[in-house]
Amino acid sequence: MADNHEWADANGLTVSRRSRDGVLIVAARGEIDLNSCAPLAQALVVPREVTAPRTVIDLSGVTFMDSTGINLLIGADRAARGARGWLRLAAPTEAVLRTMQLVGLDMIIPSYPTLSEALEA
Repeated sequence: MADNHEWADANGLTVSRRSRDGVLIVAARGEIDLNSCAPLAQALVVPREVTAPRTVIDLSGVTFMDSTGINLLIGADRAARGARGWLRLAAPTEAVLRTMQLVGLDMIIPSYPTLSEALEA
């Protein structure tokens, strides 16, 4: 899988992707909504040749996330599980964590207070 990619959206969302010890780390910065989710969707695409993908999404720079972002994360989780891998969320901001808790996403996808904890779990 390609390392050190970065995507940006005209609406202000930036997403970077890198690998560490076989784990894909995707870091998002800005707002995730219908108008800005394309960079995150691109970063979460796992090549077919990768088996059992392991991904951590760093949400520490996300200031807002609506249902589009929630649905994107659910889809990424399902894809990872379907390929016998996993998805974890790291360091959601207070606003994003509230949204995740309101819809029960925190009960579906494991979420950790820090990136380090998500990587070590």
